[in-house]
Formats: sequence, structure tokens, C-alpha cells
Amino acid sequence: MPDRLDTTFAALADPTRRQILSMLLEDDMAVTDVAEPFEMSLAAISKHLGILTRAGLITQEKRGRVKWCKLDPDAMKDASVWMQGFGQFDPVNLEAFEAYLAETGLDRDG
Repeated sequence: MPDRLDTTFAALADPTRRQILSMLLEDDMAVTDVAEPFEMSLAAISKHLGILTRAGLITQEKRGRVKWCKLDPDAMKDASVWMQGFGQFDPVNLEAFEAYLAETGLDRDG
């Protein structure tokens, strides 16, 4: 699973790819329609789509002469489960932590 997570998070690290995934939440899209809102070449978009496909986040299929992209709804399940594991910890209360540091004399100012 770590390799799968690495691939998923690497694919999600790019804002263009995240935007493409958001667009595909709406519906399947032709590659040319995916490329339309971006100011980059079709070849550059195809590289992004290839990364998303290799990560298993989308699938691509040819329908006639048009290549279509589809979001895989289960693709981020492992990443989601991994991230939810961090929900078991209480959020850090920075104000209480700063007060503790001040009380103990460990703060930078005191």
C-alpha cells in the first residue's frame, strides 16, 4: 500500500491535476474538453492525464475517435483511509501550548 499511496499523493501534488479531478467529478469528459480551461498544450494536458491514469485516479477510453476521461470513484479510498487515521488525535490547542511554555519558562520570550 505505501507505493500506491506515494503514487496517489504524487499525482495529487499538482494543482492542475487536482483541478482536472474536480472537473471529472461532474461527468466524464473528452480530453479536448479537459484541456480547454488550461493555458497549456494538449500534449501537456495528456501528460497530466497519464499521471492520473497511472495513479489509478482516472481511466481513459477511446469512444470512436474521441478519448474520454472518467474519474474512478474508489481510487482515493486508500489515501482517505490513511488520512482518517490522523483524526484519532486531538487537534493541538496552540494557545494552551503557548501558555504552558510561558509557565514553564520554555517560551522564547521569557
